[in-house]
Amino acid sequence: MFSSKKVSPEAGHDRELAARCLAGELDAFEELYRQQGPRIYSLAVRMAGNSADAEELVQEVFMLAYRKLDGFKGESALGTWLYRIAVNLCVDHLRSRQTRMGHVTDPLEDDEGQLRPIASGPPAEPQAVARLDLDRAIEKLPGSYRAAFVLHDVEGLEHREVGELLGIAEGTSKSLLHKARMRLRVILAGA
Repeated sequence: MFSSKKVSPEAGHDRELAARCLAGELDAFEELYRQQGPRIYSLAVRMAGNSADAEELVQEVFMLAYRKLDGFKGESALGTWLYRIAVNLCVDHLRSRQTRMGHVTDPLEDDEGQLRPIASGPPAEPQAVARLDLDRAIEKLPGSYRAAFVLHDVEGLEHREVGELLGIAEGTSKSLLHKARMRLRVILAGA
């Protein structure tokens, strides 16, 4: 299953951990969960917008990882492989929720491409934003805006990668990110 190339100690540990998980060692899977669970949950709660959905997504991620662990080749870190599974499940979750709600985006623009006002009042003064305020503001973003913002600004993916994950053009990723940032400014100004 794993190649015999010389590997780094971390890669060796990942392969060993994966092999132990495949062998059915419960302690090994618990170790994987302890190592990666917080990072996966952080991604899921930001993408889903609420803790209940995030907890379900984390469970799905680890169940899917368990079923697909024999496909882990050790070409990337085990955490990276697991993270990619989590991103894909979160994106699928957002897509299915958007389909159920009957829309893809909540446009900030009217039909002529002009920005429509979201809130009245003077623009907010620049100020430091508390992390909790930002997390709450991110939860209020429409799903497509939230996905683009979290994947690009929080998780550090390139627009090309965001586009591939969301099934949109790179330019659309840039547009969604811009709109998400504008919406966040408005939300945070009202906080």
